[in-house]
Amino acid sequence: MTVAAVILAALPEAGLADADGLPAVRRIAEAAWAGGAIPLVVVSADPAGSVAAALTGTEASLVEPAPDASGSVGQICRGIDVAIGLVGETDGVLVWPARMAWPDPETITSLIEGHGSHPDAILRPVFDAEPGWPVLLPVVHLEPLRRLSAGGLPDELITDLAASGLLVRLVDLGDPGTIHDGSVARSDLPPYRGPSGPASGHVHEWGEMAADDLDVPPG
Repeated sequence: MTVAAVILAALPEAGLADADGLPAVRRIAEAAWAGGAIPLVVVSADPAGSVAAALTGTEASLVEPAPDASGSVGQICRGIDVAIGLVGETDGVLVWPARMAWPDPETITSLIEGHGSHPDAILRPVFDAEPGWPVLLPVVHLEPLRRLSAGGLPDELITDLAASGLLVRLVDLGDPGTIHDGSVARSDLPPYRGPSGPASGHVHEWGEMAADDLDVPPG
């Protein structure tokens, strides 16, 4: 089982945003690697070479984005295609917007373990009943993803995949970093609560965005 991470920086500035003293793409690449993701692919334009410099010493590969007209879905598919080209055995991909710099490596490990138990399910972490990122997308769903509208934002793409009948499993991993982006300082995040149960165990399922029964860990 091989799960890649595809880190999406719509603009170089997003990938270079300060994340507790590190560029966001570097912090994410290090968290993804520590959590067990391989290969790591960063999709970002880099006219000044600053993103490449920020990734120096990491295991991440920087690739040019797809044409702007292809939208978010095109950027995600571009990253997945490159990941498969790097490691042909890749069977899952963590789709990871660069603005989400705070997910913990333990969260990544839990999602990968969950993929091993539910290889055909899209896995999405939640915190306080709010769906977050990164989302683990099985490679078997790449073609349905390609067919989605180029105008959809990442959250809308997951909604559309669920509405098409694909199984999305919401996994409460107790990680506030999955829902808070870089506009919230790391020191201001709510406390990490740890998973309420193993990602390979019971989680809530939704095929048409019916996610209003989420378990909230006892506070």
